Amino acid sequence: MIEAATITVEAGGVRLDAVLLARFPASTRAFVREAIAAGEVLVDGRRAVKGLKLKGGETVTVRQLAEADDNRVAPDPAVHVKCVFKDDHLLAFDKPRGQSVQPLSRHEKGTLMNGVVARFPECALLGDRPLMAGALHRIDGGTSGLVLVARTAAAFDNLRSQFKAQTVEKTYLALVEGTVAAGGTLEHDLMPDRRLDYCKMVPGGNLHAVTAFAPIRHVMAGNEPRTLLEVKIFTGVTHQIRAQLALAGMHIVNDRLYGAFAVEHMQGHCLHALAAKFVHPVLRAPAEIRTPYPDWAL
Repeated sequence: MIEAATITVEAGGVRLDAVLLARFPASTRAFVREAIAAGEVLVDGRRAVKGLKLKGGETVTVRQLAEADDNRVAPDPAVHVKCVFKDDHLLAFDKPRGQSVQPLSRHEKGTLMNGVVARFPECALLGDRPLMAGALHRIDGGTSGLVLVARTAAAFDNLRSQFKAQTVEKTYLALVEGTVAAGGTLEHDLMPDRRLDYCKMVPGGNLHAVTAFAPIRHVMAGNEPRTLLEVKIFTGVTHQIRAQLALAGMHIVNDRLYGAFAVEHMQGHCLHALAAKFVHPVLRAPAEIRTPYPDWAL
């Protein structure tokens, strides 16, 4: 964090944000703009405006400016986390439906990783994406279940390699509308729907996704049949299970983004990350971590 710094501008015709980035290369363009908007940058003692061009000779005072290394997950002890596995190298959590895995900025709190770094601060500096704080993968905010988090750099690198090699077997539970009589395998090339402001996956891209499913049991919700599926994936395309099941006519209950009927008083959709199989990053032995069934799957 840069604090109480002063610059004398020599050349004119240069934007304020460019001057700050040249003087403080450890910061970022986003953080410079954030500091200017927040009034943390003064030009001749006055708040600056976005896009200001300097004339030369001004005194720029930086009261506070974040650097790239400050873009970390803020600890939030108020966030409850349910740890289902812990050793010296790896953690696993059962994320509730409705909670995001990671914050979108260093100011955001309330996510799973805010709670994790409050209890396991060694995770905060791990990985190549600071706001993931050692988390090895993500699941949607509306999806509940397993999230794996590394505790050491060696464990992170090893497990990230396994995810990239698609050797981590991930098992989900999905409650879908209607009756599914038999299992099968779905294979699509997906892409984000660019017409939408939010992420929805549609066919026609180059993101190859393979999803295997099998019915576990059939249930009735009033007079509406539903099927509980066990779903296995190795690929990790965004919304893979949600999109592929919907394309096959098997809509996850309350997944309104992908065409399911709305269920009154239900938050999120009925998809749960149940388990993961992989090779332990240090013991080099096969490992499987599981979470409990959610209430809607019992």
